[in-house]
Amino acid sequence: MTALPSSYEAPAQLLAGRVVLITGAGDGLGRATALACARSGATVVLLGRTVAKLEKVYDEIKAAGLAEPAIYPLNLAGATWNDYEQLAATLEREFGRLDGLVHCAAHFKGFLPLADVEPKDWLEVLQVNVTAAFALTRHCLPLLRKGAHASVVLVSDACGRAGKAYTGSYGVSKFALEGLMQIWAQELEGEGRVRVNSLDPGPMDTALRRKGFAQAVAAPSPSAAANALLWLLGADSRPATGVAFSLPR
Repeated sequence: MTALPSSYEAPAQLLAGRVVLITGAGDGLGRATALACARSGATVVLLGRTVAKLEKVYDEIKAAGLAEPAIYPLNLAGATWNDYEQLAATLEREFGRLDGLVHCAAHFKGFLPLADVEPKDWLEVLQVNVTAAFALTRHCLPLLRKGAHASVVLVSDACGRAGKAYTGSYGVSKFALEGLMQIWAQELEGEGRVRVNSLDPGPMDTALRRKGFAQAVAAPSPSAAANALLWLLGADSRPATGVAFSLPR
């Protein structure tokens, strides 16, 4: 097993010339990852629900003089199969390939017993956290196969690796995400073109975390996790695939 480094200094232009699609790119870990990838030379595709947030990240990248990113607004909670087909077609037309895909988007309603999960919330959480990750990877797979050593990373959680009471549909969705990662990795490993891993970034100071912790609970910024994602997207983590990584606490 390839170990996740406790600290990682990405080489200059680690992702130069590469195209990376990041979900949930308007805020939290997605935003931090988009900025880190852009600083490492990548052309990033910013996917998210809120256009204003995506535009703010776009402006940050442009103001830094980095490669011009692309914005693709999409509400994963309501996305259809056709929406993913159109996204893949747009990426094919604009870039011709995809070198990296990072699933940062996540939906979390709060801590509660499974017995109290409402049907609507159950479906919405699974739609965003699992179905969207599957559908997006599935439709982008031909583009990833065109890239050189493409990398797919699914952002997981500790509650997706060991059951934890009161994590509700979110905890179930992260278990499913880990299974999705393992199946994709095994099916694609023989080709040697696309690798698939997961990362548990640990606690981070994000809006998602603040939904579960109303009172101030100290947590690191997403920058360390974004740095780990750089490692997983770049050449230094080859040939790791099918690995459930955790950021050292």
